Amino acid sequence: MDPITLRLHQVNCYYGAVHVLRDVSLEVTAGEVVGLLGRNGAGKTTTLKTIMGLVRARSGAVTLGGADLSRVSPDEIPRRGIAYVPQGRRLFPDFTVAENLRMGLLVRGARAPHEEILERMLELFPALRTRLGQRAGTLSGGEQQMVATARALCASPTIVLMDEPSEGLMPALVDRVLETVTALRAQGVGILLVEQKVDAVLRVADRVVLIENGRIARHATPAELTAEPEILLRHVGIRR
Repeated sequence: MDPITLRLHQVNCYYGAVHVLRDVSLEVTAGEVVGLLGRNGAGKTTTLKTIMGLVRARSGAVTLGGADLSRVSPDEIPRRGIAYVPQGRRLFPDFTVAENLRMGLLVRGARAPHEEILERMLELFPALRTRLGQRAGTLSGGEQQMVATARALCASPTIVLMDEPSEGLMPALVDRVLETVTALRAQGVGILLVEQKVDAVLRVADRVVLIENGRIARHATPAELTAEPEILLRHVGIRR
């Protein structure tokens, strides 16, 4: 069986009268990491929100495994196999770690093997095992990122969208985030990674998509971007 693929085809989105995504086309296949890079305001987060149904495309198509998601409600998208780790983590700060994770488990439904899934999350993020009874708002930034990622993974997704997962983290914790991304790819999960730390993306991505002013400017490999750093300077405004 071919791996499941998330596809955006000529997607156009607006915020009121402002045209924010212009004929955006990209794809992510289960088992690969695709980096989405661009300047602030280029349309990266809007792309993720459009996939999740939080922003509705005015035209174009978003499909998963060939199934159209354009009329699917946002609460149904995770059940279809797409998880979202938003920028800023968006945890329930007064809930414990265990309670936050159980919110993710609700996507699976009452018949899902909750304890088995929870144990898998604790194997992936062992530092959380001793934090289960602690309020999420009292955790460090790195621990909060672990909880946010684990909560999304509780739905056993095929595709994970990650928006700035290394934001505010010290270098050692950025490495831990990248290790998690690599581990998920090895398990057959596809990841669309939005990240300001370009070097981090180039370390883990199989392919990179550059977005500029709401348009896809270029598709490239990490090797191409490493060999031609002026491409990043032109489209992302960053010199390596």
